[in-house]
Amino acid sequence: MPHLPVPGELGQGLSCPRSTGHHVGGPELPCPSQASWKKPPTASFCLRSSDSACGPRGSRCLDPNPPELDRPCLGEMKTQAGWRPQLPRVRRRWLFPALSGFLFLFSVVMTGCFLWQYQLPKLPTGSSGPEVTSAPVRMCPRHPEPVPLAHPLPVLKEALEKVDRILRQAMSAPGLAAMSAVVIHNDTVLWTGNFGKKNGSDPNSGTPNEYTMYRISSISKVFPVLMLYRLWEEGTVASLDDPLERYASTFTIRNPLGLMDGLEEVGPAPRPSPVTLRRMASQLSGLPRRLRSTSLLWRGSTQEALSLLKDDVLVVDPGTRCHYSTMAFSLLAHVLAAHTPQGDYQRWISENVLEPLGMGDTGFDLTPSVRARLAAGFYGSGRPAPLYDLGWYRPSGQMYSTPADLAKLAMALLGSGPQRLLRPDAAKTLLAPLLACPGAYFANETGTPWEFHAQRGYRVVRKDGDLDGYAATFSLVPPLRLGLVLLLAGPRPPGPDLVAQAYDVLLPAMERALREAERSPAPPPSARPFAGYFTFANRTFYQVHAGPAGELRLRQFGPRVEALVPPAFRTLALRHVRGRVFQLHVAREFPCALPLGDAWLSLEAQHGQLVNFYPLDGHGLSPGFDVPGLNTYQVLRVQHKPAFKAQ
Repeated sequence: MPHLPVPGELGQGLSCPRSTGHHVGGPELPCPSQASWKKPPTASFCLRSSDSACGPRGSRCLDPNPPELDRPCLGEMKTQAGWRPQLPRVRRRWLFPALSGFLFLFSVVMTGCFLWQYQLPKLPTGSSGPEVTSAPVRMCPRHPEPVPLAHPLPVLKEALEKVDRILRQAMSAPGLAAMSAVVIHNDTVLWTGNFGKKNGSDPNSGTPNEYTMYRISSISKVFPVLMLYRLWEEGTVASLDDPLERYASTFTIRNPLGLMDGLEEVGPAPRPSPVTLRRMASQLSGLPRRLRSTSLLWRGSTQEALSLLKDDVLVVDPGTRCHYSTMAFSLLAHVLAAHTPQGDYQRWISENVLEPLGMGDTGFDLTPSVRARLAAGFYGSGRPAPLYDLGWYRPSGQMYSTPADLAKLAMALLGSGPQRLLRPDAAKTLLAPLLACPGAYFANETGTPWEFHAQRGYRVVRKDGDLDGYAATFSLVPPLRLGLVLLLAGPRPPGPDLVAQAYDVLLPAMERALREAERSPAPPPSARPFAGYFTFANRTFYQVHAGPAGELRLRQFGPRVEALVPPAFRTLALRHVRGRVFQLHVAREFPCALPLGDAWLSLEAQHGQLVNFYPLDGHGLSPGFDVPGLNTYQVLRVQHKPAFKAQ
């Protein structure tokens, strides 16, 4: 499309040299001399060459009608007698249709815009602008305090009825003959459910109960880990991160993926193995799933197992990726047992775990009396599953138990039962995740020996097991002191995971029940030593006073506080811990942070902080207090209530 010049372009002196002119669209013509100029009947245009400016290398003359006209380049137009250069004109016969088409399209577009505006939502009468929807406020504390509950509670009763329906409907799955489940909170069994028949091939068989035995397969792996932690507490194991060869001197295995294995050793000192006790207990050891050329029925010795490992390789670099290893737990159990007075793994577990917890229906040996109490296991095809012995792999999957016994274990691990297996710090370490697992792994995170699954804002601590004819899940939610045990005689039903479905119902119900039942702050023996007015550097002011039940309350006041802080959050409860130490308690549920002008007040940071009052003076009053967790010291008592000048 030709470029239509604008008036400003005509006076810019872009001349076209006569000697190098080119005519585009016809035979090459030289630019004419001034003597041959005529008034052109139609417009012609001189365009700059695409590869250079109009100058020494020339320009191109574009003429729509070259055979008929002898025309000048616009750059050389000069005033002649009887003729003045004019702007080129477009042929008039196209002007009216083009203008009409443009006006028609413009009217269509404007009509469409009007209809679109008409359909938009209208502001209410008197509204000054659109309503702004703020981002959802994050509420704290994230998890409610696991206080004792008075049962039955309607919200829990309804949730447990839903769990009953979920499990009952699953009994239609192929090969599933029997199922038992138990829900635990703190030291209480909230609910038990038993479905199907103890022996699915016997029409006269009764329904299982909480004392029916099931094979618990990989839940057996919990017990070697308990042994590791107990020996660590007792000092037999110096560190959870000790290398395995410290306790099994002949252990060695090649690590082609490790960073150090391609280097030559320097000096006589042996290089420690990256296969540590903690990694063996958490699917992070990199050891193969089983010993080379063995099955689960292998009956060799631990020394034979160590010999087989010498010619094997690690599957992954230890500590870098989750990889399931049945062999790691059996090797850990047998090696550690050799360093105990019993010298035998099963005997140590019986004396140190099962007997103290009263788990008399849990064990390893499938004796005739045990077989008589076992729920009969089946394959998905309906064929009965054999009861075989795992031999050297017993620590990883041989055990049997009952719902009642596993409920006792759950209470002990939650720290709620009458008998504790580990000190609180060791139990907390036991239930902590170690590494996030990739998407291909069946859990979000791995621990000792747990698989962690994220669900509704909680980490569900699980150990699942599947063995011919049986399936089992042992699970805990420590922040809620909640546990669920599920034992099946038959394969897991296809489709959504039963345990996840149950927790989808239980978690919100338990959270609501705990928030509604949250206990009131404990009062001190006397409020008088701590009551009064206090100030921090004469900038922040507090009043400590007794509440209706004798509990202490800490109120912050002053002009700035009253201007910025909502009344509901100016007063915090002081829960008495012991002596002169109290704990700040914001509320049952509160926004994690409050906007204060251009800043934010973190209520989450204040909740749970310790307030340490100073020793009492001669008048029996505490002169002040510190809040070390908030880096606040020397909050001192004042004799009278501060008065503030009117602003």
